[in-house]
Amino acid sequence: MYHCRAPKNKAELEQYYNLRWKILREPWQQPIGSERDDLETQSYHRVIVDDKDNIVGVGRLHKYSQEKAQIRYMAISDEYRGKGLGKLLVNELEQVAAQSGAKVIALNARDDAIGFYQQLDYVDEGYAHTLYDEVSHNKMAKIIESSDEHLAKLADSLQQIWHQTIPLSKVMNINICYFDQHSLITNCEPAINKNLHNTMFAGSIYTLATLTGWAWVYFALQAQSQQADIVLAEGNIRYIAPLAGVANARTSLNLVSGNAEPLTQGKNARFNIDVEVCCGDQVVAIFTGSYVAIAKR
Repeated sequence: MYHCRAPKNKAELEQYYNLRWKILREPWQQPIGSERDDLETQSYHRVIVDDKDNIVGVGRLHKYSQEKAQIRYMAISDEYRGKGLGKLLVNELEQVAAQSGAKVIALNARDDAIGFYQQLDYVDEGYAHTLYDEVSHNKMAKIIESSDEHLAKLADSLQQIWHQTIPLSKVMNINICYFDQHSLITNCEPAINKNLHNTMFAGSIYTLATLTGWAWVYFALQAQSQQADIVLAEGNIRYIAPLAGVANARTSLNLVSGNAEPLTQGKNARFNIDVEVCCGDQVVAIFTGSYVAIAKR
């Protein structure tokens, strides 16, 4: 039985890099370290493990714009090929991409992998480059289409409210990427939210987190067919690391307390919500907000 997930700890992450080097770099006499690049801390890393938690496959997804992502460093241990693990890994990376707001996934496929990606609906766009003067790669891409029409309508409705009442949300291009009653993920346009250090402006991080919590309350009210004015009563944020790539903010049921029930009795409803702002797998800021849904009388 095989399972695809993020590395659990630093030891697993080192095993992940070691397998990447062994499959993708060692056969061409490349040194340890050549399997990494400057985008590792901005990326989503995934491993395939067997029933004993041995890492037998690895892959990486990197968001290079608000709606575009790239798969890189796909590697399956030689003795585990032909078991469908490559497809399992790509499917997981595609799901991560979709939930983070990507609409297009790009990759550079080695000649012997082009057919594999074509079976997964990637389109061959022609020659990309040749690695180490002998490993030819072609560009390939796939459009991700959302099939959740209900989410699309909810997201459009909320974004129209934001754009009409909070102009900054429109400038930042804050979007709802994913919502399933259990988890909520948002993002914003990276290019217009940078500071002089080319990392995300602290005020933009705070705004993205604040509106993510606001969105959770909005969806909670929609689920109960309740109307109320939503206000942030108190908010605090802890900045953990600079955010150099594409930001996503996320919250979920286990990070929320409170519900819309008091509104049914004409009372205000309070929600306490934690929001994690992330760059790839890395949490770079944690926001704690107290929101009040004011009953309309």
